Amino acid sequence: EVGLLPEHVQIIGRTRDWLRYDVPEEFLRRQHATKGHRASYRGQKQIWFLLRLVGLDSDIQLRASEHPEFDAWRWIPFWIQLDAVIDFKREVYQLALSELARYLSRGMRMQQLAWGSPLDLFHSLYASDEDQQNVSKPTDKS
Repeated sequence: EVGLLPEHVQIIGRTRDWLRYDVPEEFLRRQHATKGHRASYRGQKQIWFLLRLVGLDSDIQLRASEHPEFDAWRWIPFWIQLDAVIDFKREVYQLALSELARYLSRGMRMQQLAWGSPLDLFHSLYASDEDQQNVSKPTDKS
């Protein structure tokens, strides 16, 4: 999806289990009407990976596939506010970030405390902006 090859990244960790979310019906209707998606699409299940980029920013190629999923990317803090994430994906983000935090250095884990508890994080987290859907996130979709 983003053009990175195995030699561009180092796997630090991954979520233990699949994380799932369902797409609300109003989004499915809009997507089907505008993009002709299959009617069987209901959501995603994902294994999340924490990666270290050992390549260069220029190794990220959003046009690496025939049908690019993303049109922009940017570096974001690990403990980004979840209110930047569309509402129906927030729980998955909160679960993934909380689980992957065990792989962070103590200093980075302590940054979470500045945001509050994981539950506080979940309630105050990533805000829903449709443009944010197109910013690449560290996910592995199936």
